[in-house]
Amino acid sequence: MYNVVGISLEGSSKIYFFETNNIALKKGQFVITELDSGLGYGKVVIGPKNEKKENLIFPLKKVIRIATQQDIKQYDMAKKESIKVIKKAKAIADKLKLDMNFVDAQFTFDKSQLYIKYTADDRIDFRELAKKLAQVYKTRIELRQIGVRDKAKQMGGLGPCGRILCCNSFLNDFESVSINMAKNQYLSLNPTKINGVCGRLLCCLNYEDEIYTELKKGMPAIGDKYKTERGLAEVVEVNLFKKYFFVETSDKIIERIDMEK
Repeated sequence: MYNVVGISLEGSSKIYFFETNNIALKKGQFVITELDSGLGYGKVVIGPKNEKKENLIFPLKKVIRIATQQDIKQYDMAKKESIKVIKKAKAIADKLKLDMNFVDAQFTFDKSQLYIKYTADDRIDFRELAKKLAQVYKTRIELRQIGVRDKAKQMGGLGPCGRILCCNSFLNDFESVSINMAKNQYLSLNPTKINGVCGRLLCCLNYEDEIYTELKKGMPAIGDKYKTERGLAEVVEVNLFKKYFFVETSDKIIERIDMEK
């Protein structure tokens, strides 16, 4: 068993587990952690607990210390500088005629590495850009091309439901979403109705897909043929929640069929 805490690192919405390193920690504290690239800064979102080895990803990094006021000040200064990084990167990219849209920049806590996220329609040869940025910031530069869904997650915004984007508020990973999920829920296939601000299918199509699949058991699908007293009819509308459907006969008569009667 390992004594660990769940930490949300700055610049990432994922939760990573770190060894407590015998430090008395509690939820809500800001901490300095080990990273492959140096030191990280994050917030404890899952309090200390004992976890089995098979439930953790190794090598397991450690919490170095609880963040001091000086650490917090240092992080805030680095965060302000990262905003200027995006403007600088764009200026250099424009001179190099690189078609890149810079989304975010993030220093590691000890500034041993600088991560820059961008979107682009094609693959970009950014070696000259990275070289020039390294000359300016005197640190290792890593440029990461991200997709439109990742951009929405990073930038945030409001969905068509009027709420903060799921990917920006609580989703840690993107799950596969298919057009069949929209069909399964009898939704209009109009892209303006089923696509999110990222231009891809709404993540929330995934939420109720399993329920609709379960509700459909024993129910006909739209377009199916159904035998009535007036003869063979076609199913034209289905209400899965109230367990009834409408059929249209060959002589254009609409009839309601209740499954639970």
